[in-house]
Amino acid sequence: MLARRWITLDAQNPFSFAGTMKNQEVAAVFDGIADILEIQGANPFRIRAYRKAAQNIENLTEDISVIAARSGLEAIAGIGKDLAGKIQEIITTGTFKDYEDLKKEVPSGIVTLLAIPGVGPRTAKLLFDHFGVFSIEEVEKLAVEHKIQGLPGIKARTEENILKGIAILKKGRERLPVGLVLPVAEEIMAMMRKKCPRLGRVHLAGSLRRRRETAKDIDLLVASDEPARVMEVFTALPLVSEITARGETKASIRTREGISVDLRVVEPKSLGAALCYFTGSKAHNIRIRDLAVRQGLKINEYGIFKGEKWLGGKTEEEVFRAVGLPYIPPELREDRGEIEAAQAGDLPLLVESKDIQGDLHVHSKYSDGTASLAEIARKAASLGLSWVAVCDHSPSLKVAGGVSIPDLQRKMDEIRAFNQKGGPVKLLCGTEVDIDSSGKLDYPDEILRQLDIVVAAIHTGFKQDAKTLTHRITSAMRNPHVDIIAHPTGRLIGEREPYAVDIEKIIGVAAETGTALEINAYFKRLDLNDIQASAAKEKGCKLAIGTDAHIMEQMDFMSLGVSVARRGWLTREDILNTMTYGELMSYLRKDGDVT
Repeated sequence: MLARRWITLDAQNPFSFAGTMKNQEVAAVFDGIADILEIQGANPFRIRAYRKAAQNIENLTEDISVIAARSGLEAIAGIGKDLAGKIQEIITTGTFKDYEDLKKEVPSGIVTLLAIPGVGPRTAKLLFDHFGVFSIEEVEKLAVEHKIQGLPGIKARTEENILKGIAILKKGRERLPVGLVLPVAEEIMAMMRKKCPRLGRVHLAGSLRRRRETAKDIDLLVASDEPARVMEVFTALPLVSEITARGETKASIRTREGISVDLRVVEPKSLGAALCYFTGSKAHNIRIRDLAVRQGLKINEYGIFKGEKWLGGKTEEEVFRAVGLPYIPPELREDRGEIEAAQAGDLPLLVESKDIQGDLHVHSKYSDGTASLAEIARKAASLGLSWVAVCDHSPSLKVAGGVSIPDLQRKMDEIRAFNQKGGPVKLLCGTEVDIDSSGKLDYPDEILRQLDIVVAAIHTGFKQDAKTLTHRITSAMRNPHVDIIAHPTGRLIGEREPYAVDIEKIIGVAAETGTALEINAYFKRLDLNDIQASAAKEKGCKLAIGTDAHIMEQMDFMSLGVSVARRGWLTREDILNTMTYGELMSYLRKDGDVT
């Protein structure tokens, strides 16, 4: 099973990625403890402490073993002396004694069943106790045969949801979220650059270069006149667990995480053609080759040819120019109209990371975030941002430490005082207000109107019917104080399917009311997705990118949100994040001098 991985940022490039596995190994142990404690019905505060510690460790941008070496573990949010000692033992041995003892108290089959999205500890224990099942395949067979419904608390719909969860799990094993695979690719590329800097630059290709939300494997290209040396370095990388193929100019390996990586070495004169070919998509490449044939040319991974004569292919621009097109950004190469737009001179000037002025969805210590307002501002400044919307949960979401009205008033005062100091980063006082089952908001209007920005979201009742869920969101959008709808479909990639909302209707009401729709940049969400974001743009909606950060490192996910926007053909004019603080406050119909 692939260990979970988190995104971290390279210090030299705030929108590239580098990753470490040790953080994920430690977090996986703590999550495993929490799973067993839940099965045992242990103290919920103890369970929550392990979950929170796991989440915070996953999101560290530095290898936890490096932090441990300088005695810095207790500086991590949620890590005290006791957990710090356990972390040190995990780093040293890969586990710790208390965890191994705890595992002996619960049949391993129950823990295995928890991998199914939607199956909690109570259901897993019920299935194990009643059927003695040890595998997901056994549960699937029982559900298909309708043998699960009828157990205490298990209805036909529950059985159906179990089957859906298993389908999600299987799909997730085939393709992994970009946020898990991209760090591995960046790590390999960094190693290659370090070990053979003179052999040619390493380039990312395939679906990762197009920034699809999931990837099956990693495709890399190197332009070099020394392919044998490149093969030698690549296959000897420390993260290689298996060499699955090796030739003169191509090699394939499997990493310790179980990810397949293909590397090809091409002649420098063919790099552009190879990048076009191996970036794809397949449908896009077919269109390009058809255009070439009409002009008596042949285009493949080796170059542009007229008969047997090589005409070019050193750069991608040469390839596109050969068929009468301007350069098409990788994110658009899906045969979704980019060829026609290029021919007509109508390709959009896509939003770039450098255009982003601020983050529209960050949590602080006021609810379930781990950072103070000052810490959030410092992090924003390090990312080159000039403002951040601090949007904590509202009271009804007790599990997330929802903010009471008196505490919200205190937060308003603190943000006002912070902004008056005149630092480089301004903060917007906002909320991620919960939408209840009837479409009402968790704060009264007299409170909402005092806030700089209001983000509304659904956090409960995901299994309601489409009419009910859609009504909840559209009702919230008709409240004049709501500015943004967060993670509109509620999906978690590889874990939870989108809930049954009428996204077309939501987009229509958003356009009618002037409510922005969020592109949630957290790598498990990426919600809205690229196609939905494009549809929203076509209807005249504004989009808002929010990292939904609960610890500061999650603010680094902004670049993934930008990638979704680019795949959705969005320009800087389509996105609220490209506004200056003053422009945004004016757009929100607020007085920019208030805070």
